[in-house]
Amino acid sequence: MKKCTKTLLTAIGVTGGLIGGLWVGTKVTSEPAIRDIKPYFRHRSPYIFAHRGGMGLAPEHTAAAFDKAGKFDVDGFEIDIRMTKDEEIVVFHDAYVDRTSNGAGRVSDMTLAELRDLDFGYHFRDAEGSHPYRGSEDAKIMTLRELLEKYPDKLINIDIKDDPNSYEGSLIPSLLYRLIDELGVEDRVLVTSFYDSQIDRFHLYSGEDIALGAGEDQVRNAYIAYASGFKHMFSPKADTFQIPPQYNNIPLDKKGFIDYLQSLNVAVGYWVINEMDEMDELIQKGAHTIVTDYPDISHHLMKERY
Repeated sequence: MKKCTKTLLTAIGVTGGLIGGLWVGTKVTSEPAIRDIKPYFRHRSPYIFAHRGGMGLAPEHTAAAFDKAGKFDVDGFEIDIRMTKDEEIVVFHDAYVDRTSNGAGRVSDMTLAELRDLDFGYHFRDAEGSHPYRGSEDAKIMTLRELLEKYPDKLINIDIKDDPNSYEGSLIPSLLYRLIDELGVEDRVLVTSFYDSQIDRFHLYSGEDIALGAGEDQVRNAYIAYASGFKHMFSPKADTFQIPPQYNNIPLDKKGFIDYLQSLNVAVGYWVINEMDEMDELIQKGAHTIVTDYPDISHHLMKERY
């Protein structure tokens, strides 16, 4: 028994020594790359973004929502994009139109003209349970071009939703870059996706000219580096992390994690934050961006406390 205990302690000591040696070795040879700050992030923070235009107040991703959010002085909009059958980029979240319109079917199987015939205010209910936007011309689908041209003073956080393995997903990074380049809006857009491969594809076109968000893999790698003590081993490829406060019971809102990312010039944004006290707590910890369904709540917070 004593021999087993001695062997186990020896193994633990050797393992600890190896890990310690690895830490020292990598600390000497590794130096994390600190991001240059893109023009997109050179405005006064914190940024307040209306999630899908402020989907708690009006039909998501429609002019009705964007217009209403604008009245509450948001800095910009967090939006999603998909590609239509005729290769137009529309501002839309779901793969199907069923949840938010009076129609049915996949966005990628419909032309822009077909999508324009649908009522995207059909299912929206206000606090009283009524449908104030049914039949409204302000509750129609929008193209990304229309959004960028209609709100020239807003920052736009663009999330690519189409699966990279689909036909539309394979095309949309290049189509998106060409549109941004044509409109000359490089300094007021951020491009991100849950798919790291979509961000990488877009980056092939954009280079370092446009701000990028982090996909799930990069966020995971950063947190592992932070939690394990090997922070010096992680070099970010993104300019911002757009993350929830918690993921699978892992707290991503620790001040230490925020400070670590900030030391690399990575802005930290949190979604979807709909309570005033939580917004305030995250901002106090150093959050750069708050994404909310309710821009009226964030408006009151900024007026009262900032």
